[in-house]
Amino acid sequence: MSNLSSVIKSIQDIMRQDSGVDGDAQRISQLTWLLFLKVFDALEEELELTRDHYTSPIPDEMRWRQWAANAEGITGDELLDFVDNQLFATLKNLSGDAQRNPRGFVVRGVFEDAYNYMKSGHLLRQVINKLNAIDFNRQSERHQFNDLYEKILKDLQSAGNAGEFYTPRAVTQFMVDMVNPQLGEVLLDPATGTGGFLVCAIEHLRKQVQNTDQEALLQTSIRGVEKKQLPHMLCVTNLMLHGVEVPSLIEHGNTLSRPLRDYGAADRVDVVLTNPPFGGIEEAGIEQGFPADVRTKETADLFLVLIKHLLKTNGRAALVLPDGTLFGEGVKTRIKEQLLNECNLHTIVRLPNGVFAPYTGIKTNLLFFTKGQPTENVWYYEHPYPAGVKNYNKTKPIRIEEFDVEKAWWGSEADGFASRVENEQAWKVSIETIKAANYNLDHKNPHAADVISHDPDLLLADYARQQGEAQSLRDQLKEILTKSLAGA
Repeated sequence: MSNLSSVIKSIQDIMRQDSGVDGDAQRISQLTWLLFLKVFDALEEELELTRDHYTSPIPDEMRWRQWAANAEGITGDELLDFVDNQLFATLKNLSGDAQRNPRGFVVRGVFEDAYNYMKSGHLLRQVINKLNAIDFNRQSERHQFNDLYEKILKDLQSAGNAGEFYTPRAVTQFMVDMVNPQLGEVLLDPATGTGGFLVCAIEHLRKQVQNTDQEALLQTSIRGVEKKQLPHMLCVTNLMLHGVEVPSLIEHGNTLSRPLRDYGAADRVDVVLTNPPFGGIEEAGIEQGFPADVRTKETADLFLVLIKHLLKTNGRAALVLPDGTLFGEGVKTRIKEQLLNECNLHTIVRLPNGVFAPYTGIKTNLLFFTKGQPTENVWYYEHPYPAGVKNYNKTKPIRIEEFDVEKAWWGSEADGFASRVENEQAWKVSIETIKAANYNLDHKNPHAADVISHDPDLLLADYARQQGEAQSLRDQLKEILTKSLAGA
């Protein structure tokens, strides 16, 4: 690990000398397309040994081994001209589709919005030579790089808006463990980001694999969609490093741009695991693809409507949502009413402040629901800070071991979670109470004493929450006035 870490650090130091690479986000983007081609070539070497008559989708002169592997190969202006005017032009225009040429389809999808930011061909050659020190065909080194890859993803947190792509590994692991996907089920992340949920799901499912047919089944069961180019590229590379030969089911696009009515039976899935973007507003017109009574431009709300629609009967979902979704009114109320009528929202895990720091200080929740039966009761579990911890931060993130108590308490949906009991962290709220509160899901822990906090992060989060409540009230009044004026 230390050797690989030093390689990546030295690459970043070289890139800082290049006038064309501006900031962490561009450095990560530059590193990622290079990593993708290096990883892709290493996997092709394996396929050439294990598959008869294997043919690469990439023209021979564009393969990593031909132009990059030789440390004494082309450099300077010649290398820059080749990358800018030949390599990218070729990879962006590879022929084929997901069925007839899936590997070519994946490569083209990765490069369609990728860029070479480096302006010095000599520095680019130095970066390439450093990457060639990593041998992705050695299992031990590939395993080590998986861990290092997670560090690269975490670095996105300090790369401006790119930080939204990373969900703490402990959170994704807990959600996957509780949803417990089974081999043969189709699993989707409609806001894939860098693939954290999909990687956790793959590791979970691979424990169930006992033969090559089951491995093939696993590889065709993982689906994802990512809107932005950089996280999509990171996701595809991440999945390849975790044994997915052809991540052709990871689309580059906006899940929300497809009208809801266009999704049919073939699009339904058994499991959804996701952390949809929240606090964002979709571009004008996207909401027109949704039913009139739930139209909104708020991204998280639209994803909640979409996820409910995409689940098969008895399908299961777990997603991250902010506090604002729980207490919001207007359109949010109608969305929650439909969710509770059509699905069993059996559990809400309330996470403490700082889990997603430094990306956001907003308090978040994990919602778990199953489609097909209406909600009768919602169980809440307030996840506490570990002893001696007052807040999470970049150096002290949430850990998977902290969820052991929730796991022991969880029980089984098959018996209606009969084993669950209320305690200092857990409580139950009936659907009657929720309806009486106009579908407000923001129910406080009745067992917790009111404590006045002077933590600035908590105070800011509380202020943001009050502002959200005020805005919801203003929207509701505006809606009432608009209808009143229209009637007049």
